[in-house]
Amino acid sequence: MTKLLTLLFFGLVLTSCDETKPKDVPIIDESQIEERPQDLETYAKRHVTSYLRIPANEKFTMSIHRANLDGDEKEDAIILVNRQQFAMDEAASSPNPAKRAEMGFMGNYNHFFYYDGGMHLISPAFTIPSSPLLPLTVEFKSISSPNHDDVVLVYRIRNAAYYDLYTIREHTPRRIFQWKQFDGLGTANPEAYSLEIRNNEKSPYKDILVMETTAPSLPKDSNSFTYVPRIEPGKKELYRFFYLKKEQKYVTERN
Repeated sequence: MTKLLTLLFFGLVLTSCDETKPKDVPIIDESQIEERPQDLETYAKRHVTSYLRIPANEKFTMSIHRANLDGDEKEDAIILVNRQQFAMDEAASSPNPAKRAEMGFMGNYNHFFYYDGGMHLISPAFTIPSSPLLPLTVEFKSISSPNHDDVVLVYRIRNAAYYDLYTIREHTPRRIFQWKQFDGLGTANPEAYSLEIRNNEKSPYKDILVMETTAPSLPKDSNSFTYVPRIEPGKKELYRFFYLKKEQKYVTERN
């Protein structure tokens, strides 16, 4: 029965939407899955290093963030992984390290994994192309259902940052919304946006309001690629997105 559930879980993950589906997924050794430890920290580190093929001498960061993400009353988790050292080593050995630095070392160095607490299984990696100079951040908000939380990731691309919203469907994260958090940090024309979640009387999915907020400024002698500004809640509504069930995505009347 355990093997059947394992095959079902990974089959569902691999048929997720193209935007988040990992490529070149390695074959899972069922004997290793049977021996997975009950301790999540130990299991997560073993799974992450094996899946990403991280060598023993590489320094990387991993953090585990727990929440109920699928409504089954079992605690789930999002596991964040940042491989900054690997990014620096790749840049140093590239033909043009200066160009890599100019682009903020952009690449596939930030990943997240979903831990299904009910099945005690960790998904393949979901890779977020972004700058490795800052790790992903995550918070949880109830958006798609009052019975569980959803995932809000923030990641960095040079002097800009973006929101990605995920909900768990059929044991796998699916992205349902994306928007810019800020852009132009350190330039003459910076911009910033906050998200506000409001109830929708006609749908369990809450509306997402994009609010314009005060553009952040870059303190003197700070790096625009690594400085993390505080984004205040906005007061000016720019767009209201609502979930369109038949298309399984958020839309706005201005689309």
